[in-house]
Amino acid sequence: MQAARRLRIGVLGAGPIAQFAHFEACRRARNAELYAVCDVAPDLLAHAAARHRPRRTFTAFDAMLADPEVEAVIIATADAFHAPLATTAIRAGKHVLVEKPLGANVEECDRLARAVRDSGLTLQVGFNRRFDPALAFARRFVEEEIGRVCALNAWYCDSVSRYTMTDNLQPVPIHSKFALRPEQDPKADKRRYFLLAHGSHLFDTARFLGGAMEWVQARWQESAGAHIWSVEAAFASGCFGHLTLIVPARSDFEEGVQVFGDGGSLAGRLYLPWYRKAGVIECFSARDGVYRRPLGADADTYRLQIESFAAAVLDGARQHGASVDDGAANVRALAAVARSVETGRAVRLDEATGAV
Repeated sequence: MQAARRLRIGVLGAGPIAQFAHFEACRRARNAELYAVCDVAPDLLAHAAARHRPRRTFTAFDAMLADPEVEAVIIATADAFHAPLATTAIRAGKHVLVEKPLGANVEECDRLARAVRDSGLTLQVGFNRRFDPALAFARRFVEEEIGRVCALNAWYCDSVSRYTMTDNLQPVPIHSKFALRPEQDPKADKRRYFLLAHGSHLFDTARFLGGAMEWVQARWQESAGAHIWSVEAAFASGCFGHLTLIVPARSDFEEGVQVFGDGGSLAGRLYLPWYRKAGVIECFSARDGVYRRPLGADADTYRLQIESFAAAVLDGARQHGASVDDGAANVRALAAVARSVETGRAVRLDEATGAV
């Protein structure tokens, strides 16, 4: 059911992630509207306009930002452009939902976080996994039942068959020779690309359930074509953590978490978001000796994150998505992992600098 007031959103970037997720999510959202689309590639822009019928189209970001009817923007571009473009939008007075990761290095994320705090505007980072009903229930269970978390295990194993599966689920993407790309191909350094693209989800889930992270000690190896990270983590709460990232694994896609705390425990698994299938989570309460498992009927996580973003902007609702500080902490954790792999030592997050 459509809300009486809908947030007018402009999407920057008409490439694959916008085609797969953001255009349709804006159109499905009860409290948001796909008002505008902007892209330098004329063929991508024409395709988006014909398929999704925004009210306006732009070939220049500055022109879209100058439109007073545009209240918020989604940054759906290459990772290297996330932080600079989000900063430009914030300075233009627009609320921002920016795809993950927030940026490619610690310093640009910290600058963006300061700009957001000074502006009073809302910035949400596109960690759509937070809106999987299973993970959302797990967060509430941690807050209301478990209390202090003492141990956390999380893993993210992308599959060798991942693109076989997603090609069957996603629309056929439209590519363009006119699309704006970074000077360096981000996929040329697969170790860095996988850590940013996939590790960012893993570390956000760990922080979402375990809280602030203080230090990491990481090992990495490449074996049989797979990049493998094994990370010991310490949280500010005193929680011990272990995180495993494998890309790609000789298995089905596997993303899961275990949490143990004073008031109980939980264990669960998440599916590829393109299935729009809720994860499975089982939460044990030590208080009443009962397991709880949510139904999770609505698992359109991209739409749910748009609705949460719009509610935060329009109604001042609590922001359930990742804030700019969450996004900056996520990049700092990934940079700390990269430094730990390089040095063989534990790295404190508050000492991590530079690029991931």
